[in-house]
Amino acid sequence: MEKKIADLQKKLDQKYPGCIQVELDQSRIVLTGVMNSWEDIIDACKMCVQKDKNIHVVNHIELKGVKKPQMRISSIQDTKYDGRHCDVLIIGGGISGASIARELSRYKLDILLVEKESDLAMQASGRNDGEIHPGVDLNKGSLKQKYVVKSNRSFDQLCQELDVPFKRVGQIVGFKDKKLYPIIWAYAMQRKYICGVDDTCLISRKKIKELEPNLSDDIQFGLYNPMAGSVSPYGLTIAYGENAIQNGVEIALNTAVLSMEVNNHKIIRVTTNRGMIYPDIVINAAGVFADDIAKMADDEFFSIHPRKGTDSILDLKAGKMISSIVSTKTLKKDNSHSKGGGIVHTVHDNLLIGPDAIETYEKENFATERKSIDQVFSKHQKTSNIRQSDIITYFTGVRAATFEEDFVIEKGRNTKNIVHCAGIQSPGLTTAPAVSKDVVKMTIDLLSEHKTVEKNELFNPIRKGIPDLKHMDLKKRNELIQKNPDYGIIICRCEEISKGEILDALNSVLEVTTIDGVKKRVRPGMGRCQGGFCMPLVAKIISEYKNIPLSEVRKSGADSIISYGKTKENTDETI
Repeated sequence: MEKKIADLQKKLDQKYPGCIQVELDQSRIVLTGVMNSWEDIIDACKMCVQKDKNIHVVNHIELKGVKKPQMRISSIQDTKYDGRHCDVLIIGGGISGASIARELSRYKLDILLVEKESDLAMQASGRNDGEIHPGVDLNKGSLKQKYVVKSNRSFDQLCQELDVPFKRVGQIVGFKDKKLYPIIWAYAMQRKYICGVDDTCLISRKKIKELEPNLSDDIQFGLYNPMAGSVSPYGLTIAYGENAIQNGVEIALNTAVLSMEVNNHKIIRVTTNRGMIYPDIVINAAGVFADDIAKMADDEFFSIHPRKGTDSILDLKAGKMISSIVSTKTLKKDNSHSKGGGIVHTVHDNLLIGPDAIETYEKENFATERKSIDQVFSKHQKTSNIRQSDIITYFTGVRAATFEEDFVIEKGRNTKNIVHCAGIQSPGLTTAPAVSKDVVKMTIDLLSEHKTVEKNELFNPIRKGIPDLKHMDLKKRNELIQKNPDYGIIICRCEEISKGEILDALNSVLEVTTIDGVKKRVRPGMGRCQGGFCMPLVAKIISEYKNIPLSEVRKSGADSIISYGKTKENTDETI
């Protein structure tokens, strides 16, 4: 290995003379130095990636003249969790943390999940396209590939248990060059019989037109995976969290991990903005901050390099153009590492277009740039005649990629009471059911070293969601309105959301205090007008339900203040 490190240093010196030092430190390759460009830092780190999956690249290179932004935390400072002891502390309330919490609640344990935001699924798990990947684009041998097919097949039962809408919409990857057919056929057979993606097949131009009449006439044949699906990523994460609470898990929102005390290779104490917590085991599911948590735990052996991606959502009328997940490909090498579905028919019948892939040193840079939207549309208009004029909103997420472009699912290397669930980018939403089982197994193994862990015989996998009146038949809808007239008061005209559904969201076992929290659960503000009509009404309902002044209602987090004022005609507070 010493010779390999020497060779790496030589290569780096040739390309970036005098800028970088590389060394092998406890089975990790650590890069230090100073560079002027973030893109060059990424390139240098990627040059050091090894085939040995146990060796990760750790980036300690300084970006000259740039001070990286600190992690955003809530302004709430109190002692609510000070002195709290628990068997397991889960850090992170995305799809990984929430699914692990629910799976871990199958055991009789004291489980605490901390999330620095005001709700679950506020970062990557609420900012992706919701595709349940078939796994056809993953090579055998990666952790991503190991988990994706098994998890994909579990979604029908999982979403039935959690009462979450899920559709098997299928995925078509189109090719415009007939000469590629033998190559793609061989690829499909390799995926089907060697990688285990057994739904993979090739379909003709005629079949594509039967399935998707509005795709480009230039597409000659396609790679087809009917098991690809679509789900609401934030809806699934919230459902996981609610079911975990129903089975005894405590979820602490607005609670950020700030530091850890480690003694004799063991985490003794975790400091948060809401007090000190004393866990037996820590699970690191902190997304883009997973490497920061690992460093706090004195167990840093991987690095996260954030990658932005922008998606656009089209009006419901555009949803009728495409009924599945579609894209077109060539054999030209793509270094973007983006697994965006292209054009995705969402579970709510919109079309979602994107994402792109942009490296950034800012872990919470959710700004959307015009050039990202233009680039994404330029690419996917070759598949179908989508129009930017149909965009009703857009969003940007930040993915938690490692330099190895794979997951990190393992026990701590230096610190003995931590389990890492890190590097979770696409297809992390898809793989969550299987990944969570393995993380829980590792956790139980660690706990069992010093205590007896019993199964929770009262575990109930069933979570009942909020009634969806829009998609009910008229008879059932009228029956609900007769029982509760609030279901007959329409608050959001675009999505046909009633006051009763909003009150149901506010009455959740997982506290909902914000307009966006209600929006994620029952969709007021998700339609064409994007809350122009209903947001003031939702704010008023929250104010009345919580018995707080309208001025204290927040859009998202504790610091997202909405502008209020008073008119001459009306002395009441108005938005």
